[in-house]
Amino acid sequence: MKFEDLLLEIGGFGRFQILILFILCLPRINLPMHFLLHNFLAATPPHHCAIPHQEAFVNLTMEEVLLISIPREPDGTFRSCEMFSQPQFHLLLNSSLHPENNSIIQHCQHGWVYDHSQFTSTISTQWDLVCEQRGLNQATATFFFIGVTMGAVVFGYLSDRFGRKAMLLLSLVGSLIFGMLSAASVSYTMLSITRTLTGVALSGVSLIVLPLGMEWVDIHHRTFSGILTSIFWSIGNMLLAMVAYLVREWHWLLVAVTGPCLLSIVCLWWVPESARWLIANGKVKQAHRHLLRCARMNGRKDFAVSPEALRRMATDKKPGESYSYISLFRTPVLRKISLCSGAVWFGVAFSYYGMSMNLTGFGLNMYLSQFVFGIIEIPAKMIMYVVVNRVGRRQSQAWALILTGLCIGANVIIPKPFTSLRSVVAITGKGFSEAAFTTVFLYTSELYPTVLRQNGMGYTSFVARLGGALAPLVFLLDEVWRSLPEVTYCGVAVCCGSVAFLLPETLNVRLPEGIEDIEKAQVKGPPQISAPEGVPLQSLPK
Repeated sequence: MKFEDLLLEIGGFGRFQILILFILCLPRINLPMHFLLHNFLAATPPHHCAIPHQEAFVNLTMEEVLLISIPREPDGTFRSCEMFSQPQFHLLLNSSLHPENNSIIQHCQHGWVYDHSQFTSTISTQWDLVCEQRGLNQATATFFFIGVTMGAVVFGYLSDRFGRKAMLLLSLVGSLIFGMLSAASVSYTMLSITRTLTGVALSGVSLIVLPLGMEWVDIHHRTFSGILTSIFWSIGNMLLAMVAYLVREWHWLLVAVTGPCLLSIVCLWWVPESARWLIANGKVKQAHRHLLRCARMNGRKDFAVSPEALRRMATDKKPGESYSYISLFRTPVLRKISLCSGAVWFGVAFSYYGMSMNLTGFGLNMYLSQFVFGIIEIPAKMIMYVVVNRVGRRQSQAWALILTGLCIGANVIIPKPFTSLRSVVAITGKGFSEAAFTTVFLYTSELYPTVLRQNGMGYTSFVARLGGALAPLVFLLDEVWRSLPEVTYCGVAVCCGSVAFLLPETLNVRLPEGIEDIEKAQVKGPPQISAPEGVPLQSLPK
């Protein structure tokens, strides 16, 4: 007997599973509110050099003071980072005149004045992270994602070693503590450190929520569960826009997006540990208790199974044996899966963030844009719910990523004046990119066996963060050739999408419990889906 057979007896998608998925969706909403927070936390409002008061300015309006003190751009706006070393009073007579030479122009000497009409304060205005210091402003996002990258490695290993629920609780508590410390930061250094640690903690939430829910759901509802969890990411996108619109001060904005972690911590009390993980790790009594609770809640009062029967279901994991990231590459079939899935994750993240940073032309303010981007993602996810069940995970993953690349490449060819057509193609590409991201989470959680699932998710998430970190650097290639960044995004997406064809299909296939479920399938060949025992992952064409 395999665990999938047990799920059929206790109810693979009843009240018990619905309660778990609903609770696990709460922290999922919170993730984009931190991952995309940099857009509002570090926003840089319009600013100009601060002008020290002089007696000669007594009878001048503020506009006139700026006119004689700050040079202007060709479009007539005042420069943000430069000022005249001496007031240019002759500009009062003719503002179209230009300075005789650039030697009288210097960098801001007395700080900056910011436009507070949109933001009460941001970290840019708090610590003057503009002009020569604007690199530090962008670095806060880099620090956060460095933390996310480290957390992917740490929590992937720990959750396979010590359990899903315990590590999810640790992640939420860490997110709450470091998020609040970020809000209380009194220096840029403190903010950088606490945001990095927040990224580490939130990475655990990102990694564990989906597999923990999936391991309680039967085969036929895995896709629905994965898509449902993914939709709550988009809801978080929209909520971030509304919260940021209502809270314009960065300290309180951090408090507002971190506070929901407390609700998730309280609700986690009703979420059980994964019975799959408990059985795989020899904790049969706890698994037995959770399975009986599941059966009672789902109305299967006749269900009965002995701890001895559960003990016989244990996988090839021997007592005292531990698994690590190296285990992902020790056996041939698992090595192929790890290499190919890593390439796919890199391509998905690389193209997704590349498009997200380059998708413009909506003409909306940043709050409405954030809200619209969240809405746009939902149709892509709903369509993928149908496609992955009809076409399969492998084909859906491959073609979603390939079409993302082709849309990016098409905009290289379409002339710039065709702005409407370019916008439609870009939005379509964004939809395919989101579809690829949605599928890859579901697909990967189905590819790896229970004993290595979190290690596999941690490894692929680490590779994805590398792709996300490299994506913005590619824009620097426009100095070599204006279209080289888009060509690079296109090429990587198409190549990595093609690699997905090398992965096994997991549609309607039982989740593998141990490494032997994957490796032996390669030798036995493809058995039928109706086999009474657990069907190994490799037996049929996430």
